[in-house]
Amino acid sequence: MDPISTSADSRAVALARRVLRIEAAAVAALADRVGEEFERAVDIILKRHGRVIVTGIGKSGHIARKIAATLASTGTPAYFVHAAEAAHGDLGMITPEDVVLALSNSGSSEELLMIVPLVKRQGARLIAMTGKSDSPLARQADAHLEAAVAEEACPLNLAPTASTTAALALGDALAVALLDARGFAAEDFARSHPGGALGRRLLTHVGDVMRPHTEVPQVAADVPLTQALLAMTAGGMGMTAIVDADGVPQGIFTDGDLRRALEKGVDVRVARVSEVMTRNPRSIGPGALAVEAAEVMERMRISQLLVIGDDGQLEGALTTHDLMLAKVI
Repeated sequence: MDPISTSADSRAVALARRVLRIEAAAVAALADRVGEEFERAVDIILKRHGRVIVTGIGKSGHIARKIAATLASTGTPAYFVHAAEAAHGDLGMITPEDVVLALSNSGSSEELLMIVPLVKRQGARLIAMTGKSDSPLARQADAHLEAAVAEEACPLNLAPTASTTAALALGDALAVALLDARGFAAEDFARSHPGGALGRRLLTHVGDVMRPHTEVPQVAADVPLTQALLAMTAGGMGMTAIVDADGVPQGIFTDGDLRRALEKGVDVRVARVSEVMTRNPRSIGPGALAVEAAEVMERMRISQLLVIGDDGQLEGALTTHDLMLAKVI
């Protein structure tokens, strides 16, 4: 290998490790500074019935946009407003019930200081997140979240690196504290993320993915085993439900039951399905979450599950393949 490349690679790795250590230390140091001001910020937001308007400019603006998105997806209505745009008309959307969260590492960004009097005049509350507790923005805020860092990860100590990471982490801490205070649950998160994997897991019910009873193969308990085999083959589910005259399930006959019958030497030409079916099979209701059905099937090591309504009637059935198609598993 080219020794020059080796040297360059070693330097790159060393710099990367240095950056990660500096940024990790910057985030860890925040823990000791979280206290009364943080509690005040949480209290201010919880007592207001409006939205959290997160603003910033430059790199702080990028972090502010992400914090707004995190707040909004965890139960705190929020949106991002660019500080420069706020001074040119966007402040008109702020109401007295809103809270403005302003990010500036220096705490002296002109664009932010320009809008502070207007925010106050609107009756909104102001929370500042800066790296300097004695900065103009921090002094004018109703609560100040200090995100100061000992040094930037940039070798020149100029580019916002550790400071933006610290601000992002502090924003996450605020979002999580609010999430907990509001009693925000996984189901609430799923409702705001219906297109994601969590949304599918927590919003998809058995009734949404099951095959209706009209598509489920069914036979009576006294039919020949061969008839049950034909029904199972035609149904394409690897099973057939065994029901009585009223449509109430009495059992289930699966390809696993067939294998066990053959191992025991059962003569499939003369046997009745009642002799080899599984009685009192596992079942689930149509209103249960599909992920619950997946858990039952995995725990019991079965591939099919009958769906039974409150009246005891067969409403449908589902297989692991159905759950996979619905992307539940």
